[in-house]
Amino acid sequence: MEKSKLIEGLRGIVNCENVLVEEDQLLYAAKDYVGFRRHERLENKFYVTRPACVVKVKNTAELSNVMKFLNDNNVDIVPRTGGSSVTRGIEPQEGGVIVDASEMNELFELNEKDMFVRAGCGMALEYIENYLNERGYTTGHSPQSLPMAQLGGLVATRSIGQFSTLYGGIEDMVLGLEAVMADGEVVRIKNVPRRSTGPDLRHVFIGNEGMLGFVTEVSMKIFTWKPEERWMNAYAIEGTQNGLDAIREIMVAGYRPAVVRLQDPVEVQLLFNNIAPEGYSLMLFLSEGPKAITEATGKAIEEIVGKYKTIDLGKAPVESWLIHRNDVCQKMDSPDLYNQGIIADTCEISACWSQIGEIYKAVLKRMPEDIENLVFIGGHSSHSYLNGTNIYFQFGFKYGDVADAERDYMNVIKVIMEETLARGGSIAHHHGSGKYRTPWMPQEHGTSYPLMYKLKASIDPKGIMNKGVILVDEK
Repeated sequence: MEKSKLIEGLRGIVNCENVLVEEDQLLYAAKDYVGFRRHERLENKFYVTRPACVVKVKNTAELSNVMKFLNDNNVDIVPRTGGSSVTRGIEPQEGGVIVDASEMNELFELNEKDMFVRAGCGMALEYIENYLNERGYTTGHSPQSLPMAQLGGLVATRSIGQFSTLYGGIEDMVLGLEAVMADGEVVRIKNVPRRSTGPDLRHVFIGNEGMLGFVTEVSMKIFTWKPEERWMNAYAIEGTQNGLDAIREIMVAGYRPAVVRLQDPVEVQLLFNNIAPEGYSLMLFLSEGPKAITEATGKAIEEIVGKYKTIDLGKAPVESWLIHRNDVCQKMDSPDLYNQGIIADTCEISACWSQIGEIYKAVLKRMPEDIENLVFIGGHSSHSYLNGTNIYFQFGFKYGDVADAERDYMNVIKVIMEETLARGGSIAHHHGSGKYRTPWMPQEHGTSYPLMYKLKASIDPKGIMNKGVILVDEK
C-alpha cells in the first residue's frame, strides 16, 4: 500500500498526532534491548528496519478498527506495549506498521473476593504491583524488566518472574484475557478457575509473541502478601552440579520456596564479590506465605542442604540480593564495559534434571573454543520445577570492528542453542524466542512444528502479524 495513503487511512481512524512518522519515533519503537546494540556507541551502528509508521491506540475499539484496516490492505503489523524485548521481537518488516497499545493502561477492577486484578495491556507491572502491595496483595510476578514491562508484552512473551518457584510463570497467573485478531475481531476468554470445555484458548495468546493476535486486557490472579513472615538463607556449595542436585532434592521433596537460585562460581566472582571460596557456587533461598509454611519450608531446606558440602552464609546475601537483584540490567548496559570494547548479555534455556548439568558443562567447555574473543561465560539457575530447571547464561566478549559485533553475538547464541538442542533442552525459557531464535525453531519443536503453520494460517490467513517470530519463512 502506498505510504501516504496508509498514513492517511490510519489518521482517519485515530487522531493525527497518534500516527507517528518522524525518524526518531520510528527508531525508538522498532528497537529493543538485544545486547549487540544496547549502548549508544553501538545502537546507531546497527540499522533497524523502520516501519512505515507507528500507530498509538487508546482502547480496544480503536485497535480493532486499525487492525481491520491494515488486514484489509495486507499491511504487516507488529504489536507493541512496553518495548522491553531483548530478542528482536518488535523489529518490523519493511513498510509494516508498529501498533503501540502502551496507553491502554487502565486498571479496570480489583476483585478481592475472587482474587484477581483486571487491567489493560499497557498497564505497567511496577505500578500494578505497588498498588497491590499497598493493599496486602501481590501478583507474584517480578521479572527484571519490572520497571518497564507492561501486561500485554508479559503475556505475549510467556514471561516469568524471580519468585516463580512459588507463584509460577505468567501462564499460571492469567485467569482470563481479551485479544484482537488480525482482522479486527475481538475475543474474550472469561475468568474461571478451571474448565473442561476443550483446549484452553488462553494459550493461543500466552506466548504467541504477537503472531496470532494482540492481547488487549489481562485478568491476573493475586495472592496475599506478607513479606514480614519470610524465611531466607544463603549457602556456598562446592561446584555447580552439587548445587543443581541439592535444588532437585528440594523440589522433588515437594517444597516450593519463592526463590531458589544457584549462582555459579563465575557469577560469584562477577556479581557477589567472591562471597564464597574459589570453585564454590552460591545458593539463595527465600520462602514466603503463611508463617507456618515458610518456617516448615526453611527447616526442610536446611536439612536437605546439610547433606552437601556447604557453608552457611546466613540471610544477609539474600537481603542484599532483594535490594540489588535488578542492578545487573544496569551493569550489563554500563559504559565501563563498552568502553573496554566488551559486549555483555544473557541467554536463558531450560531442561530436565538429567540434562541441565550436561548442557551447562558443554556450553562452558565449547564457548572459549569457538569464541576467540570471549571474556567470560557463566550462569545461574533461577526457576526450578519438579522435573528440571533453567540456566540463565551470562556472557561477555570483546569486539573489534563495530560491524563485527552482531556476527560475534550471534555466534555466542549459536553455541548455546546447539548445545542445548543436542541434549534435549529448550532454547528459550522466559524471554520469548523473538526473531533471533527463529532459525532453531524447527529443531526445538520437531514433528509438532507444522502445527504452528496450520494455526497461523487459520487465525491470520494473510500472514500479517509479527512476521519472523517463531515461524521460519517457508519461502
